[in-house]
Amino acid sequence: MNLPTETFDHVVVVHTPEELGRDQADDFTAFMSTLDRRSIVLDMDQTETVDSGGLTALLDVYDAAHDHGGDLKIATRNPTTRKIFELTRLDQQLEIFETVIDAVKSFR
Repeated sequence: MNLPTETFDHVVVVHTPEELGRDQADDFTAFMSTLDRRSIVLDMDQTETVDSGGLTALLDVYDAAHDHGGDLKIATRNPTTRKIFELTRLDQQLEIFETVIDAVKSFR
């Protein structure tokens, strides 16, 4: 898996795929482990489907970032994705922002 990325100063923004599920989880986690930045924002605006495998992958990436002194933040306006985070209560563990700009600024 090769996902589009952008770098803003010391923050890398990763644009997640349309689907983030069990089938994509291993490739997603492997791709995220190749990033050389500790400050990561996932732009999930285009992600329409997230299942338990995708949520587990997000938590694995979050834990790995924290283990290396970094952080992972989510940016999405997608109502479906936001509802999934709400229902699973991951919105209480992960910082979720409306925009990529807001998420990137939060690292300063």
